Amino acid sequence: MIAAVERALASDFIYQFRRDPVAVGSALVLLGFVLLAIFAPVIAPQDPYDPFQIDIMDSEIPPVWEEGGDARFLFGTDPQGRDMWSTILYGTGISLLIGFFAVILQAVIGVTLGLLSGYIGGRLDSFLMRLADIQLSLSTLMVAIIALAVFQAAFGAELYSDLAIVMLIVVIGIAEWPQYARTVRANVLAEKEKEYVDAARVIGLSRARIMFRHILPNTMTPILVISTVQVANAIVAEAALSFLGLGMPVTQPSLGSLIRNGFDYILSGQWWITVIPSIVLIILILAINLLGDWLRDALNPKLYKEG
Repeated sequence: MIAAVERALASDFIYQFRRDPVAVGSALVLLGFVLLAIFAPVIAPQDPYDPFQIDIMDSEIPPVWEEGGDARFLFGTDPQGRDMWSTILYGTGISLLIGFFAVILQAVIGVTLGLLSGYIGGRLDSFLMRLADIQLSLSTLMVAIIALAVFQAAFGAELYSDLAIVMLIVVIGIAEWPQYARTVRANVLAEKEKEYVDAARVIGLSRARIMFRHILPNTMTPILVISTVQVANAIVAEAALSFLGLGMPVTQPSLGSLIRNGFDYILSGQWWITVIPSIVLIILILAINLLGDWLRDALNPKLYKEG
């Protein structure tokens, strides 16, 4: 185990990572967000889901550095009297949760369909790629708005509030699968003509075994790069939907719902309710995208440069 760790630390990948200050900084920022989200129940001075810890008399208190600030509330409070620092910690966790699991769903659907399309080909390939083209012609927000609005109209806002996280993961995941499918298909078309695939067919391996045990591992590089970018896209999509009132409810704050929650107050002087969550969201998305850009370059041998 120790030897494996030492080999990993001595690899070219880690060497490139350690020499790139932007990649290191982005990774540390992202790790910080993840740790803060995981340990939010321990770090946060208040549980924003517990009404017994919230006092409406503490509503709209400015941050501590503003006149009228309260030392109990580092970033001030929102219109419900919730501590902004606490809601940001919990909200970041919800945003990351939706982003990561939506990308997992995208990858499962897209990679499976991409493998089938590229390896089997024929009518199945034509059907799946036309389906992907139709999906790509519709923006993620358009698909999500229609699906979530129909669900709320059919089953009511109360049920939607209970299933908001699951619904957002499913809708965002289904809306973005073509990104994976088209990339995997292109790689499968190149890989299935190679000798190791012919050898696997000759010895009688099944299609499923060839696709998932032999071809799929050779397509992991672009999948990893896409996944990094798609996490950021999923978080942005969730934030946009929450801002439009179709994402997380006010009682379950994500970064997007926090921004929406304070938007009506920004012109009346309570800028911190919207601005601080917005800054947190921008930093989070920037860190993920910068890390994704570095990962794309590091895993592309044509872009690798010595020195």
